[in-house]
Amino acid sequence: MRPTLLAICCAACTAGRESQPWPVSAMAPQIEERATGSEGHWVAVSHPRELRGVWIASVANINFPSRTGLDAEAQKAELDGIVDTAAESHLNAIFFQVRPELDALYESEIEPWSRYLTGIAGGDPGYDPLGYLLERAHARAIEVHAWLNPYRAKQRQSSVAAREHMTLTHPDLAHNYAGGVWMDPGAPVVQDRLVEVVVDIVRRYEVDGIHFDDYFYPYPDGSEPFPDSRTYTSYQSAGGELGRHDWRRHNVNVLVERVASTLKEIAPQVRFGISPFGIYRPGIPAGIVGFDQYDGIFADPLLWKSRGWVDYIAPQLYWPSTQTPQAYGTLIDWWSQQPDAQRYTFAGIQLSKVGSAPAWSTIEIQAQIELSRLQRDRRSLGNIFFHIGPLQQNTLGIRDLFRDHLFIEPALSPPVLTDMDRVIAPPELEIKDNEVALTTPDDAFATTLYRFDNGDWCLLQVLSITERRLSPGPGTWAIATVGRNMVESLGTVFELP
Repeated sequence: MRPTLLAICCAACTAGRESQPWPVSAMAPQIEERATGSEGHWVAVSHPRELRGVWIASVANINFPSRTGLDAEAQKAELDGIVDTAAESHLNAIFFQVRPELDALYESEIEPWSRYLTGIAGGDPGYDPLGYLLERAHARAIEVHAWLNPYRAKQRQSSVAAREHMTLTHPDLAHNYAGGVWMDPGAPVVQDRLVEVVVDIVRRYEVDGIHFDDYFYPYPDGSEPFPDSRTYTSYQSAGGELGRHDWRRHNVNVLVERVASTLKEIAPQVRFGISPFGIYRPGIPAGIVGFDQYDGIFADPLLWKSRGWVDYIAPQLYWPSTQTPQAYGTLIDWWSQQPDAQRYTFAGIQLSKVGSAPAWSTIEIQAQIELSRLQRDRRSLGNIFFHIGPLQQNTLGIRDLFRDHLFIEPALSPPVLTDMDRVIAPPELEIKDNEVALTTPDDAFATTLYRFDNGDWCLLQVLSITERRLSPGPGTWAIATVGRNMVESLGTVFELP
């Protein structure tokens, strides 16, 4: 591909580095920075970062595949459409649900194929959905995060599991509850399985993130407690002294810390984050009313964030800004202010509600994005939207609003904070007949093209790693390499007449 770019300077300029909540020096390699504008030399470039993500839910065939039983080519066409929609909406990250029920939407020797692909648990779809999505999305410089559910084994108790499914290999740890089946979070073998799955994914696939949502212990059904007495009794018999609720939270915390430490050791470039329920506890902050996740599903996202176990928290703020007991503005302000070990907040927005009621207009979605951006200096640097459906349908023109107003300028997501010291080399350029040929390191994710205009470097485009020949037109330009940790190199400067 040889794109010709309009020489128009957008607002995503190097001046934006002043608002970045990380030191610019951490985003440039320790090599000599030479004169700005000198061809073949290097210059520090940056732009305002923002994660613009969207969830792709496979459970119950919410988004993908749209129904069970589609053949491989039809499913691939749907994935192509998902990538097209994300690109047309100017999003830069896809959160793809690859383990909705202790199963797999990718080739796995650990867990069976998901029933949501073929209609039969364990049924081979004839291709690798995660592998295919990675190929297509990375070719558009769009990140793919593998979204896993840690403990949910079946959404419905009546569904038939594949014979190698964990509910059948460890039936004593599979509990019927609230209409579904859940593996016991207090059982070490359940925790070990999830860590094994995470390791398998990051070693075999170039995913950009590992992501959990809000399902830890199941939401209470209001009639009976979760049936984990056997594992709790075993814990007490071994000398454990925590009360039951504290023990449950401890089980989740141990799992989160294990996943975090494992990723830091074997794949530090992979971003790890969690999207918890949007209210921490009732009355926090003052005036907020709702479910208590701390004592209801035994999740403690403030601990995960303050300990630095996660790169980000994406609280599901699924209420309109006008709904005072759960107001979006109040909640994003509170979440962004929490002790965070320099971690990010990427608030979840319930895009699926757009057009469903007067409170859920496109103006409301815009207001929520703008409220998130007001907390930028506190590392609120983006949003994740649930889910892609309204963008595919362009409900109330929401895709047009994203493309033409809210996300006009290109942007990378923020760098992975725990891996910022590792900086990729700048690209090597060969210029002939006003065409630029790029050579980048093997582990590059993308490149960024900047134009020098009015004394500043302005980002024109984020280019996929497959785009190796450019004809940007007359001007002074710089191209930087982007590592898989989203850290940019210095820009290699060149001029075209």
